[in-house]
Amino acid sequence: MGLHESVIPDKTVEVLARGFFKQSLEYGFKKVDYLRFVNALLDMAMSNSKSLETNGHFVDDFKIDKSRSNDDFPLYAERVTIRAFEDKDKDLLQEWLKDESGRQFLLSRTTAQTIKIDDFANDKSCLIGIITIGKNKPIGAVAFCDINPKQHRAELRKMIGDTSARGKGYAKEATRLWLQFGVQKFKLKKIYLGTLDTNIGNIKLNEELGFQVEGILRNEVYFDDQYHDILRMGMLIEE
Repeated sequence: MGLHESVIPDKTVEVLARGFFKQSLEYGFKKVDYLRFVNALLDMAMSNSKSLETNGHFVDDFKIDKSRSNDDFPLYAERVTIRAFEDKDKDLLQEWLKDESGRQFLLSRTTAQTIKIDDFANDKSCLIGIITIGKNKPIGAVAFCDINPKQHRAELRKMIGDTSARGKGYAKEATRLWLQFGVQKFKLKKIYLGTLDTNIGNIKLNEELGFQVEGILRNEVYFDDQYHDILRMGMLIEE
C-alpha cells in the first residue's frame, strides 16, 4: 500500500487534528509553529516510509458467527472467557475506578457524571460481563447499556482494568466475543459507543473492530479537570 493511499477515515483525521490543536493552543503555538510542526511531521513520515507502508491501519470486517449459540454465560474465546457479573465484582470495579480507563467505563454520556457502581449494576437496561483469563483471573469488563429491543441497538462499553493485562490483545478478543454475543442474543442492528477524544488507543481499537466515527460532541464532558470532546462511534450490523 502506498503512502498516498490513506485508509484512515477523514473523521478520524479531523479528530486527531482537533485534539492536537486544542493542546497546541495551551502550549502557546503561533502560526509559524504550526508550519514548523507540519514540516517536522513530514520529515519523520518520509524517514519512516517503510514502517508506514507495512504498519498501516486495517479495519476488520465484523462478521457474525452463525453457529454461535444464544446461550448465556460463560462465553469462550481462544484466550479469554466472559462470565456473568456478580455482586462480589463491585469491589473489583471499585478498584478499577482508580484508573482512568475505569472512570471512563462508568462515565455517563448523558450527565457527564460518573455513575455509582450500584446504579450501574442494577440498571435493567444494562448487561455486564467480566473478562477473565487463565484460571478465572478477572482482568476487565464489557457491557451493553441502554439496550433497546424495539430499535435493536445498544451502547457498548469495555475496559481492561488490570494494567498488567493491557497491550496484549485481550480487549480486542473479548470485545469481538461480546459483540457476537450481543448480536445473537439481542438481535442488535446497531451498536454504538462514546470515547474521549484523547483516547487515541481506544479510537484505533474501535476502528479495527469495525466502528466508524459518526460525530463529535464538542466539550461534552468535564473530566479530570478539563473539558473533552466525545466521539460518537457506531457499527451497523448487516443481515
